[in-house]
Amino acid sequence: MRRYLDEPPTVDELGAVIERLGLEPWDVARPKEAREEGIDLPRDAEHRAEWLAALAAHPRTIQRPIITAADGTTVVGRDEGSLARVIDAEA
Repeated sequence: MRRYLDEPPTVDELGAVIERLGLEPWDVARPKEAREEGIDLPRDAEHRAEWLAALAAHPRTIQRPIITAADGTTVVGRDEGSLARVIDAEA
């Protein structure tokens, strides 16, 4: 387990996790915290790298928990369905 508030991900690590999720960086941003940190970027491919850098610099803006199973299955564990996918992958 990694507590990414204490040990923030690098831009590359965050990019890899977001790719496994099949999402974009702004999809895993916590809106309130992003606003509080002044992250106000367009949600488009042109600004993807800026989003990754901003989230890595301000890890409290990242949705949590993000869970990665041993087989690489990765989910944002905010609901039972998502948790079941990663638990089933571990079984």
